[in-house]
This record gives sequence, C-alpha cells and structure tokens, in this order.
Amino acid sequence: MKEDFEKAVKFRYSPPHVKVPMLRAVLLVAILGSPVWVPANAAAHQPSDQTAPDIALHPHAASRQELEDFNASQSVIGANSAEISANDFAAKYPASELRLFLYTRAMYAYQSENDPPKLLAMSQKVLSIDPDHPVALVLTACVLADGMEDNDPDRNRKVEEIKRSANRAIKVLGSTTPLPLSATPDQLPLYRTTLQSMAYSAMGIMKLKTGDDGGAEKDLLMAAGLPQTHPDPYLWYHLALAQDHRKKYAAALSSINQALQLASSNPDLQRMAEIEHDRLSGVSRGHSQGTTGTEPPQ
Repeated sequence: MKEDFEKAVKFRYSPPHVKVPMLRAVLLVAILGSPVWVPANAAAHQPSDQTAPDIALHPHAASRQELEDFNASQSVIGANSAEISANDFAAKYPASELRLFLYTRAMYAYQSENDPPKLLAMSQKVLSIDPDHPVALVLTACVLADGMEDNDPDRNRKVEEIKRSANRAIKVLGSTTPLPLSATPDQLPLYRTTLQSMAYSAMGIMKLKTGDDGGAEKDLLMAAGLPQTHPDPYLWYHLALAQDHRKKYAAALSSINQALQLASSNPDLQRMAEIEHDRLSGVSRGHSQGTTGTEPPQ
C-alpha cells in the first residue's frame, strides 16, 4: 500500500504556454488499494480473519442488484470506460452511496492517463457528492493552478476556485474528519500533510503566476515545511522563482539547489533549474563585484 502511494505522488505533466514554467503537478492518487472498493454489506463474504471494512470506505448497497451493478461498474478498464460506467450507475441509482467511489475511481484513472481536463471534470463529480473530499479538492486546486495562463479568459474565476478549493482542503485536513483513504493509522499523518503541502503549493503557484511574489513565497515555504511522502522538486523550483523575483538571491539559490538535488529523474525540470541556478549564481557574483545580473525569469 505504501508503494502505491509513493508511485502515485510522482505523477507529472507539462501544461503548454504557461508564462511561469510549470512542470510540477504532483497530482495524488489516494491510497485505496488497486483501487477496489467493497461495499459494507459484502463484508460477510470476506474471510473471518480480515479486518472489518471501514464504513467510510465501504458504504452499503441498497439492494443485491445495486451491489452487482456496482461490482460490474468498477471492473471496467480504462478511464473513459470508468467514467461511462459511473455515469450509467449514477443514472440508475441517483441516491446510491456508491456513486462517490465510481467517480473517484474514474478520477484516479484519468490522473493515471495524464488527462488534466478530464481529471478536473471527475474531481467536480466527486465534489458534487462529497464537497469536503480532500483529494478531489486538492486535485482541483492543482490542476487549475498548473494550467493557468496569462491570456486565459476564465482566469479570475479560476483564481477564486483555486483559493476556495485549497483553503477548504486545508481546513478539512486540519480537522479530525476521517479521510477517504485506505491507510494504516501510522500512515495517515503523512498522507494528511502531503495533501496539505499540495494545497499550499497550488496556492503558491497561483500567486506566483498572478504577480503576488510575497504571497507565493509564503505559501510555498509553508508547503515545503510540511512532511511529504516525496520531497517535491517542482515546489522548490517555484519557490526559487518567487524568491528571485523578490531579490532574495541567497534564499533563491538555496531553494534552486534543493530543486536540483531532487530533479534528476526529470530532465526538463533539471534543465530549467540549471538555467535558474546559473542566473542566480551570476547575480550573486555580480553583487559581490558591485554589478547586476540578468533579469529574473517571469
């Protein structure tokens, strides 16, 4: 289960034409096994030595037919098929508790297929059923922040949605509300802080792209300071940009060094971080010699 979580948080994509380069998108697949969900009224069929299912993860089907249709729906392969089967199930059982899990499964499937628009659409389906679903809230904030462009006609609406989703996720994750994650008690604190870090990071990226460098630095520092399943080189890269814009060159150089230490598995990010490192090194040398460096990246 731990390996599934660690694999999930390594997902990346590269939105085109973003003024502040944004390769990050640490989009999380929550730990729900394969994922496969077993309704609570199927528990009687489990071996007696297995732990009883968490009711939050395994709600009841209202009938045997609903249970059979649910099992058939979650057996399909591929994101598009998962979405279609979830829609068909929801149309047949509009009040079913199991709709949430089929749309969540479709959301994770589109994440695995690197399809941000569809991932966002399925996140919205999940949130229409459970407005406090922390993973869907975080994914919504991340996809919108990573895809923001200067010429986006919907830019202001997206900024507000990023703020709303990220802040709501942070509030939910900071409460005692049970998380929709199949994890051990020892794993849950780290999963909580990983999601919180992603929410702060999404807000920081959004603020960096809208020119609020001070706010971006604050949120990205908050994100970097939270325990994560994997340190995020994209977070450190954008923190370096925010600090560079604020002429905090020593801090920016330290942040870009962190990014470089973590970016070896991503050549595109490593190349961008090397360019920023060279620029910051030149600025630092220029300051020590009483001259200025090149303009910071926008």
